[in-house]
Amino acid sequence: MANSYIIAIDFGTAYSGYAFSLTKREAETEPRLKYWGEQVALKTPKTPTCILFDEHENFLSFGYEAQSAYFKTRSDESRKKFFFECFKMSLYGKKLNSDVTIEAANGRSMKALKVFTEALRYLKEDALKFISEDSGGKQFIASDFTWVVTVPAIWDPSAKQFMREAAMQAGIVTAGKEDRLVIALEPEAASVWCKKLPADGFKTENNSRVTFEQASGTQYIVVDCGGGTIDITVHEVLEGGALKELHKASGNDLGGQTVDKKFKEFLREIFSDSLWDKYEKEHPGELLKMMYDISVLKENDDDDVEISCQYNLAEMAKKKQKMETFFESVRGVSWNQGSIKISKEKVRSFYAESLNGITKSLREILKKDFRIEYILLVGGYARSLILRQHITNQFGGQYKVLCPSHPQEAIMKGAVLFGRNPALVASRISAFTYGVSLSHRFDESKHKADKRYTNKEGEWCDGIFCVLVKENEEVGWDKTSEYSCTPIERDQTAITFAFYRTERNIQGLMYVDEWGVEKIGSIILESPVTARGMNREIKLQIKFGATEMTATAIDVDSGSTVKIDLDFMAKSIKSFRNNVWQK
Repeated sequence: MANSYIIAIDFGTAYSGYAFSLTKREAETEPRLKYWGEQVALKTPKTPTCILFDEHENFLSFGYEAQSAYFKTRSDESRKKFFFECFKMSLYGKKLNSDVTIEAANGRSMKALKVFTEALRYLKEDALKFISEDSGGKQFIASDFTWVVTVPAIWDPSAKQFMREAAMQAGIVTAGKEDRLVIALEPEAASVWCKKLPADGFKTENNSRVTFEQASGTQYIVVDCGGGTIDITVHEVLEGGALKELHKASGNDLGGQTVDKKFKEFLREIFSDSLWDKYEKEHPGELLKMMYDISVLKENDDDDVEISCQYNLAEMAKKKQKMETFFESVRGVSWNQGSIKISKEKVRSFYAESLNGITKSLREILKKDFRIEYILLVGGYARSLILRQHITNQFGGQYKVLCPSHPQEAIMKGAVLFGRNPALVASRISAFTYGVSLSHRFDESKHKADKRYTNKEGEWCDGIFCVLVKENEEVGWDKTSEYSCTPIERDQTAITFAFYRTERNIQGLMYVDEWGVEKIGSIILESPVTARGMNREIKLQIKFGATEMTATAIDVDSGSTVKIDLDFMAKSIKSFRNNVWQK
């Protein structure tokens, strides 16, 4: 990137943080981090992804401060405030628009875009302040930097667009300088950083002296074990050191929060549905403190664990029966003088769904015809000893399973490197077959009768699926694909392109309204010069290989060129007749 200053925001499901560099050398060797948690006697590379608003939806605090303030709030007050934690998962697997809402701890809802915007605004302002203090008081503004925001590779394009919109509203970049914001895919950023680490910068679970060799041709898998998602990418090292994606991004939503959820379900089983429902409603801040204590346990040794029973939970339980009685009929748990003691075997059962999901995703990749040598585990969940041992037990006999010494920092630091040079990932694999809807001259030997329509230029077939790029096709990060079409009416002054995607086998696919084909957005180009009627050429140029799809439409006759953002966030995608065709 032209801008020498880089700030990378790793906006995680469970924890968020940022890394930065003010020099090229700093970016490539060791980007600097902000460490968090002084107010709670901690020093961590990330802060909890928690945000607190007052009852009028005014921002109050973020991270450890928001968490601490909410934990200390009286129950009657906490029910008025809007507290969100781990809210990034609200974007997973959804088609988004600016009006989507998410639910706070008190059950009330706010617009998701406002929640994300204020979180990013806080991280932006904190970063500028911290970097200024770290640089001897030199003042910086947002436009001094190239900003990198990380997202899961398996997110829908609408979610990536949503994050860009939130970053714009947060003032991270302004209109006209959109290129100063780079969207980085989390497992790719981690892969970029792992490739920069020394060969001995990793740890193993069997104390073997395995190193990460990165010669040209080396193939490896990166498993980004986050709080919400498990995000998997497969890379090959090219001559010169750039990376080539070998398999489209894959994964699932079985990250570390799945384990937390199992813990919570177990507590509900102990104390009964009715008591637990009442506790969740009346003491949300206290419950969050309890769940935070549980999340910390995931990093501990594989052994029996104890968690403190919060005051109000104990008081509510005692009113029903003796505490010991709650534990008599539940296996793997006991009451121990104010603490809930859970057996090692029971704790392991909380991991089963998540670990099985990771194993399944990896096996689906490993059965393909690759030459995989390494499996790299990164992300906050990778700090879990149980997770690392499981992956080593399942795959360590055939592949070298490694984890960076600081797995939670890999994405942030790699994002700085990626922000400076997006060409570090030279090519990607298209996750879908993408196409555009066009009209053709009607041919009764080829086309369905119900697709026929007539205008003053003749008879047409509507809704033809024109393939732009195929699923699993390799696309260069800076490669531009060009397509040419013309208007279907001589006096037409606006050209509409409707884009679609599918994962189905496209052999025999002809129309955009067939099964398995999804509309993902549309764009409109003005074409004011109509002198040549239907002989006007409209060019559509699309980049599929970058982390975000971008398109440029060119009206050749007028010479005008318009860069178009594909709108994946439309509230409702209207049906309309195609008004372009290919001869």
